[in-house]
Amino acid sequence: MTRGGAETEADGPERRCIVTGEVQPKGGLIRFALGPEGQVVPDVLGRLPGRGIWVSADRKAIETAARKGLFARAARKPVQVPERLADEVEAALARRVVDLISLARKAGDAVTGYEKVKDWLVKGRAVVLIQASDGSERGKSKLHPPPGRNGFIGCLTGQEMGLAFAREHAIHGALAAGGLATRVVEEAAKLAGLREHIGGVSAGRDTKDA
Repeated sequence: MTRGGAETEADGPERRCIVTGEVQPKGGLIRFALGPEGQVVPDVLGRLPGRGIWVSADRKAIETAARKGLFARAARKPVQVPERLADEVEAALARRVVDLISLARKAGDAVTGYEKVKDWLVKGRAVVLIQASDGSERGKSKLHPPPGRNGFIGCLTGQEMGLAFAREHAIHGALAAGGLATRVVEEAAKLAGLREHIGGVSAGRDTKDA
């Protein structure tokens, strides 16, 4: 299991975290690259050129790497580390998760709204239950994640879920099986690590169920 919480295939590509020294699947790590001026840049999509620098998908690990000069050590040269690097990574991951859910919605593989989500859960179509971290605990407790691993995502806010579902605000969502669901789960696990979000427990003010 990765630091972000997602279970990944053991035979997948692996990289070493520059903070912990642990070798683990790439799915549980954040890739960083160096920009033209030697600045450390989060590479959430894994597409930037050059040799990657890998850190566990964990806020404390990224902050430690920045504070102790571990990026420069890994790059073997001076680098510029943004002051709020962990926040940059969190924002990029949140956008990534929202974009992936939006793609699933457009493909007909994601729904929102209490009744629609409940229907998918009852009929066994949903493989992942998504609930806003700032939603009403009473309202959210009425729905239960589908059986199996990685069946719940609870690190998005209601506003972020709204963006994913093309509405102002959303509390409940569900994903059907498919490649997009797998990618959403993996990226959401990283986001949970950056938000220090554990076990699907949410905190914050109650909001009206959508």
